[in-house]
Amino acid sequence: MWKTLRAFQSQKLCRFCGGSILTNARTKAAISAAAIQPQQPQIEEVKRLKDIKLEDIRNIGISAHIDSGKTTVTERLLYYTGRIDAIHEVKGKDGVGAKMDSMELERQRGITIKSAATYFTWGRYAVNVIDTPGHVDFTIEVERSLRVLDGAVLVLCGVAGVQSQTMTVNRQMKRYNVPAIAFINKLDRMNADPDRVSHMLQQRLMHNTGFITYPIGLEKNLKGVVSVVDDYAVYFDGDNGEVLRHEETPKDLRPKIKDLKAELVESLTNVDETIADIYLSEKTPTDDEIKQAIRRCCINRTFTPVLCGSALKNVGVQPLLDAACEYLPNPAEVENFAFDNSESQKSTGDAQAKRLKMNPERTKDNPMIALAFKLEANRFGQLTYFRLYQGSLTKGDMFINTRTGKKLRVNNLARMHSNEMEQVDQVFAGDIFTIQGLDCVSGDTFVANSPDTNDITMESIFVPKPVVSMSLKVKNPKQVDNFSKAINRFQKEDPTFTCYRDPESGETIASGMGELHLDIYAQRMEREYGCPVILGQPQVKFRETIKDKVSFDYLHKKQSGGHGQFGRIQGYYEPLVGEKFLELEFVDQVRGTNISKNFMKGIEKGFRDACEEGSYTGSKITGVRMVLQDGMEHPVDSGEKAFYNCSFLCFKQFYDLAEHHVIEPVMAVEVATPYEFSPKVQASLVVRGGVVQSVHGSAECSYIEAEVPLANMFGYISELRSLTEGKGDFTMEYKNYKPVLYETEESLIKLWDDSGRVYQKKFHTD
Repeated sequence: MWKTLRAFQSQKLCRFCGGSILTNARTKAAISAAAIQPQQPQIEEVKRLKDIKLEDIRNIGISAHIDSGKTTVTERLLYYTGRIDAIHEVKGKDGVGAKMDSMELERQRGITIKSAATYFTWGRYAVNVIDTPGHVDFTIEVERSLRVLDGAVLVLCGVAGVQSQTMTVNRQMKRYNVPAIAFINKLDRMNADPDRVSHMLQQRLMHNTGFITYPIGLEKNLKGVVSVVDDYAVYFDGDNGEVLRHEETPKDLRPKIKDLKAELVESLTNVDETIADIYLSEKTPTDDEIKQAIRRCCINRTFTPVLCGSALKNVGVQPLLDAACEYLPNPAEVENFAFDNSESQKSTGDAQAKRLKMNPERTKDNPMIALAFKLEANRFGQLTYFRLYQGSLTKGDMFINTRTGKKLRVNNLARMHSNEMEQVDQVFAGDIFTIQGLDCVSGDTFVANSPDTNDITMESIFVPKPVVSMSLKVKNPKQVDNFSKAINRFQKEDPTFTCYRDPESGETIASGMGELHLDIYAQRMEREYGCPVILGQPQVKFRETIKDKVSFDYLHKKQSGGHGQFGRIQGYYEPLVGEKFLELEFVDQVRGTNISKNFMKGIEKGFRDACEEGSYTGSKITGVRMVLQDGMEHPVDSGEKAFYNCSFLCFKQFYDLAEHHVIEPVMAVEVATPYEFSPKVQASLVVRGGVVQSVHGSAECSYIEAEVPLANMFGYISELRSLTEGKGDFTMEYKNYKPVLYETEESLIKLWDDSGRVYQKKFHTD
């Protein structure tokens, strides 16, 4: 099959960037004949990947807001590259479902729950692809995928445009410095408008954009796309759009394409010196110079190429694949760093570990360094997903987990094709692969069995904090063992899913990123472990904090015969602002030897433990910095325990003297509703304590953006569907913490008072 496809692909190359063009019936027949052949030749393709040059490798992710068409796009990519022989849709109406949605829950709900990896070849390029979820509740899957990828495709709905999760994904790409190209999908839908979506990219995400392809027709008249740079039309014939037909640009579109090309050059002029010099010389850049500038600026994240199409209607996907290979970086064009935590580095007195730049060359000469970014248990057992950043790894090699120091043997190596494993003997820098049966956690660094690399760790993965808690109760007490196994497995796989036992109520409390997040895990416990559970009322994570600076001078003295306790600390507490308002910070400013440095751990731990339970509502205390300036110790009675107690009791006393408030998580909510229901929906958000930020859309559909306290959003989907006759939908993501209303704070304090768990003051300021 592969020889047949490659033979025809070599006949003609696409002017977009050298991708394949299939233009006649003979080629179409060859594809149809090849499609019915068994997929065994793909194993030979796996072995051939080790010979691919570094500059021909692409590691990309498909990311977007929920229901923008990411998985549909990926399904077409797999089909056009010969990785699958038939196209199946996301919701699995034919009983099969999309290849990348391998979980039964994904096929039933029509959403992506976990990221899935695959790979394929496109011309001379070897492409690793990770399809990520679009729902905010599964944002950790996007985080760890973007952490190991070199580029991304940002898929946008041609009607809705930039939505709440689009903004979240954009922030994640910015966090990991991931270049991206944009694909405006669903242009076959009513009210689709690519110009409006491009404008939203510029205004909301602050992207410098320019069209690379532009649609021929919209809605039901969508026929193909025009290459803006090369100025020709591409039509997608055949049963599934696999045959590309090139013609001249339609006459009615020529003025528009001319304007778009001028806008593209102008956008590049603002960020690329080469194009700017040509422009200032009053010359016109050639098409090749424009493409080279697009690549440079895309890799530098100063320009975002925009492509158009409809994956469901098989329009515009091959040019997207061409653009991803042409404009997104290869592993050598992305700088990746590790930290050297060796004793020799510590002995130099540096406050921070030394950063080491990874060498991406695909050779055995460099020490192997890999990052475990995802864990998954499936029918093959426990799988660990890796990105290899340096060196190579061969089956049978020994490597070391730098977190635990354990030496492990590589008994198997495989590449994943969704839920299918394909064995390989060796992997090199730039590859994404899996190993079965390892004992590790997400974010562990694995290195070659060498003393020179034992203290090296890769840069970490950002893990967002859970925002919703619910009680979990097993329906059948006999299933407690299975319940424990499920909890342990899910916590290991997903750092945003945590469980603990409340010491007072005795309930098991599960925390996650949203109601859907916890509901999915409850269903998986029943399906995969035969352990039905009952989800209780969600618990919002309220927090207490201080508003102003409070100075302290506290003496802890206890003498009961023999060795006593003595400690005195002086300093102040102050509120943290900005991104640190959910953290605690301890600063040691003690000069001289009034307090031994050996006691600082006890002082910091006492402060942090005291913040575990506030005295007003019982919530955790956050957003406080403790600055220790002076103190006193006793040569006999002072110790780490004495200063721990001193710090603990000091905070409990002086916290009550500070002006405080209770804060709660506020969500960025986006509601999509038919226009006639917009006033009712806005009123429902205001009733729930929300503040409407903006209302936009068209005559058919309104998009309402608001900030609403999470505590008031439970059960909103039922109300929304009632108000909109089942036509409305909403998404929400965590925005920030804000002070609660006075009435809410009073009710929380009363609830805590009535519980009988009020902190009893035993110390006074006199």
